[in-house]
Amino acid sequence: MTNILIAEIGSVHDGSFGNALNLIHLAKECGANAVKFQYHISKAETSAKAPSPYYFNSETRWDYFNRISFSKDQWRSLYKEAKRIKIKFVVSPFSIEAMNNLKETGVDMIKIASGEVTNLPLIHHIALQKKPVILSTGMSNWYEISKAVKLLKKKHNNLTVVQCSSSYPCPDKEVGINVLSEIKKKYKCAIGFSDHTLGFAASISAVALGATVIEKHLTFHKKMYGSDSPNAMEPNNFKQFAKEIFSAWTIINSPIDKDKISKYKHMKNVFQKSIFLNKSLKKGSLIKYDDLDFKKPGDGISASEYKNIVNKKTVKKLNKDHKLKKVDFI
Repeated sequence: MTNILIAEIGSVHDGSFGNALNLIHLAKECGANAVKFQYHISKAETSAKAPSPYYFNSETRWDYFNRISFSKDQWRSLYKEAKRIKIKFVVSPFSIEAMNNLKETGVDMIKIASGEVTNLPLIHHIALQKKPVILSTGMSNWYEISKAVKLLKKKHNNLTVVQCSSSYPCPDKEVGINVLSEIKKKYKCAIGFSDHTLGFAASISAVALGATVIEKHLTFHKKMYGSDSPNAMEPNNFKQFAKEIFSAWTIINSPIDKDKISKYKHMKNVFQKSIFLNKSLKKGSLIKYDDLDFKKPGDGISASEYKNIVNKKTVKKLNKDHKLKKVDFI
């Protein structure tokens, strides 16, 4: 899988189809190469009386998901627009019904949200689709994650397991970047990071540890209504974030050979030191260490070779500040 930076839209659109379209374009403009939505169908994923998280304080979660849902035609249009502007369309379905709808309307990659890791019926259904899958692990222990991974790997190998911590915003001490190496060792699959912090450091650290998928929430403005916007990144910051993430990937994926230094020849001459004389020497003199100075430029005998010069005999008179050459001694 190529490196993927996902702009997570979540429910930032607040049910506005126009906002959803604009957010796809905003994600592209900000430097992401994938955009992600959540597909909620209240009646398929929750009971009407199920408790809501603390941030649903103005309306019930049931009412909220009903209010912000899109029709199949709208989902189809969102997918087509993403394809048109060449950005990957990623969706988290929260029910089998939502997944079935996505089969009709179109999706490039499927993200299994942290809360669905133990929903093995949904995971089994997702595995049958033969689409690239991203599995988020924010709420699960190793036993739960392993069951989900085993089920997914039975059907295909295009799997990325993502570390995240389900805290909003996530404090630095709860990022758990160490989990990435454990995921890679346990499951021998691609690894990624879903970033719920407010800064850049966690995702860049994840890239340094081998993450090939990074996800970050994007919003028009933090003051927008809803659960996602307050902890999401605004466009100007996301643009800089994207630039840094792709720079980090370029650095990680661009190994150099330290023995191939011909391109630095000019810099070596400018900054390294050659061996000079700090006094005049007569012909036939034995060169002593105390006769030597080490000065720029570095286009003469390298200062590192001084031991090979001490006790050599000069073949002619040499003046103070002379830059030594091999023809000067025997």
